[in-house]
Formats: sequence, structure tokens, C-alpha cells
Amino acid sequence: MYKIVFYSIGVDHPITPDEPLPPLPDIPRGALIVVEGRAPIWRYGMAFHRLHGSPAGAVAVFDPRLGAVVVASHHPNWKEGQVVDIPARTSE
Repeated sequence: MYKIVFYSIGVDHPITPDEPLPPLPDIPRGALIVVEGRAPIWRYGMAFHRLHGSPAGAVAVFDPRLGAVVVASHHPNWKEGQVVDIPARTSE
């Protein structure tokens, strides 16, 4: 079984690019990390850059209509464009 880790980068107020991202959660080697939260696209780009050197096997973004959409993978269990059926989280 694989581990899914959520990384919430959402904000509830206007921000500028100099506002730091939250610290990374603990990421087990090979885990699927799902980036989620309402945030500007540039904040997602910053999060992807930060996750590039992590032990995650793949990175996905959460789409409430679809689930987790894999956007980058270095693991045979995950393919870019793959949709992983996960429930929406009710709290961040």
C-alpha cells in the first residue's frame, strides 16, 4: 500500500510572493504528496520547486471535481495525468 501525504498551501487572504510557504510535512520515501488549497498559481509553482528534492515518489494536485491529479512522478506506481480517487479533506 502506498502512503498519501497532504501539503496544504492555501491562504484565506491576499498574499504576495514573498510570503513563505508552510513547512513541508513528513514525507516517507515513495509517498504520493498531494498539494492542495486555494492559492495563486505562482504559489503552486513554488511548492513544486520545494518538493522536487523531497523523498516523495510523485506529486499531485487536488482537484475537487476529479481527485488527486499526478503532475510529476519518479515512481512506477504513479504516472503523470493519472487521477487518484481520494476524498476531499474537510479541514486543513
